[in-house]
Amino acid sequence: MHIEQRVGIIGGNGWLGGAIAQAALAAGLIKPAQLTLSGRSNKPLAPALAGVEVTQYNQHLVEQAEVIVLSVRPDQFAEVNIDARGKLVISVMAGVPAEYIAARTGASEVVRAIPNAAAALGQSFTPWYATAPVTAQNKALVQALFAVCGEAAEVPEEGFIDYCVGMTGSGAAFPALLAQAMETHAIAQGLPADFARRAALGVVVAASQLLAAPGSDPAAVVQEMIDYKGTTAAALNSMLAQNFSQAVAAGLDAAGAKASAMSRQVTG
Repeated sequence: MHIEQRVGIIGGNGWLGGAIAQAALAAGLIKPAQLTLSGRSNKPLAPALAGVEVTQYNQHLVEQAEVIVLSVRPDQFAEVNIDARGKLVISVMAGVPAEYIAARTGASEVVRAIPNAAAALGQSFTPWYATAPVTAQNKALVQALFAVCGEAAEVPEEGFIDYCVGMTGSGAAFPALLAQAMETHAIAQGLPADFARRAALGVVVAASQLLAAPGSDPAAVVQEMIDYKGTTAAALNSMLAQNFSQAVAAGLDAAGAKASAMSRQVTG
């Protein structure tokens, strides 16, 4: 698929906006001449973004583009004063409701999406939600835009997006937390620090690719290991007894609560 419309990314010189832009260009989804980026800083663009238009004026970007991506922090959205009537507005902000985005921008077609940091590697799982006025053609555009960042999936309710702020939006950091815990424990047992880090990353990054197989079922993998009743079963049973699942659930709940608090702060 090739997007025919011009695309503007507000906050396009940030890490997420830049990652989306680079992924779209690399996949041939859009051409540099179709892309406009805006941002508050004068940070130089990545070489992969050569040829795109750059502006510090958000309304100029809106006037140039048919598709507007809002890639700013939620607490910065109040400073984004644009008239995007007749445009497709795609927000990657956590916790800012579609209704509020529509009211602030004048757009009737609003999409909320939650990519994560792995978008920079083309490995983000990105859920997205479209308000009722969004056309089938624009839904296909949104799916294509986030598919080049990894994998994308539409959800039928906006509430699912708010939940995914924690699960998929924050989740890219969870493997890092697991690796850190494993590395720290290994060092405490006297293993060399360099070895401990390599071993932890080997488990979290490499061995976890077992779950990437088509039809893989995490619960089935865990149960198979437990049923074998070996050293892996001993480790898993101990972690489960220490409320591993509850700790993960508490983290997801905390992320959701933070998103709700951000929404209240933004919308008043």
